[in-house]
Amino acid sequence: MTTLAHTITDSRTMFQRQLLHLKRYPSLTLMLIGLPVIFLLLFVYVFGGTLGAGLGSGGGRSAYVNYLSPGILLFTIAGAVAGTAISVAMDMNEGIVDRFRSMAIARASLLTGHVLGSLVQIFIALFFVLGIALAIGFRPNATPVEWLATVGMLLAISFALTWLAVALGMVADSVETASNTPMILSLLPFLGSGFVPTETMPAGLRQFAEYQPFTSMIETLRGLLLGTGIGNSAWIALAWCTGISALSYLWAKRKYNQRATH
Repeated sequence: MTTLAHTITDSRTMFQRQLLHLKRYPSLTLMLIGLPVIFLLLFVYVFGGTLGAGLGSGGGRSAYVNYLSPGILLFTIAGAVAGTAISVAMDMNEGIVDRFRSMAIARASLLTGHVLGSLVQIFIALFFVLGIALAIGFRPNATPVEWLATVGMLLAISFALTWLAVALGMVADSVETASNTPMILSLLPFLGSGFVPTETMPAGLRQFAEYQPFTSMIETLRGLLLGTGIGNSAWIALAWCTGISALSYLWAKRKYNQRATH
């Protein structure tokens, strides 16, 4: 068996391990679905009338659910990767990595299994959150091609943030630390165009909101799903995803190799 085939086989085994975790602990997936759904319902039914009126062009609660839903999808991904960081930190701190080191297992397979398992969990959460959004009035007008592009963008964002979460889980000195460090990712949709237009923010905050990575991602999803202008947001979002993925992968791999040689 070649090295590549050996790595693929071991990665598949580790992926199946993560799927078993998802099956045995469904409460974590339910929690990852529940929090964005609560925020979606809260902002639409409590604040939606007022915030929707601020959108102009006769906006109201129905306009706000359209504006909010792309941001909630990104909020769902940001919240889900916190579970990935915790899972990686548990493996690092509970001795399972040392056990794997004593076995003939490809080093890359453990992290690959975490990433693939996290992607499955994220898309389960996105499916349910999008379903709730559609049920309460989200009305995208995307063509089949735009829906495919939306799935591709969600996959690129999920892949990038998952590798970042893996790296954060690797450097965390405890499970508690790993559960806290990814929280900044859940705040970024609020500090961008996820919940209100950036034009309504104070000058300093508006500049941060317009140039932080989540805003270009949200504007791309909003444009694909609702036909609003995308401009160069898609290219900027893809550049952010590529950069975050590459740097996070190298960071995680370096920390894992350091751990494996100690």
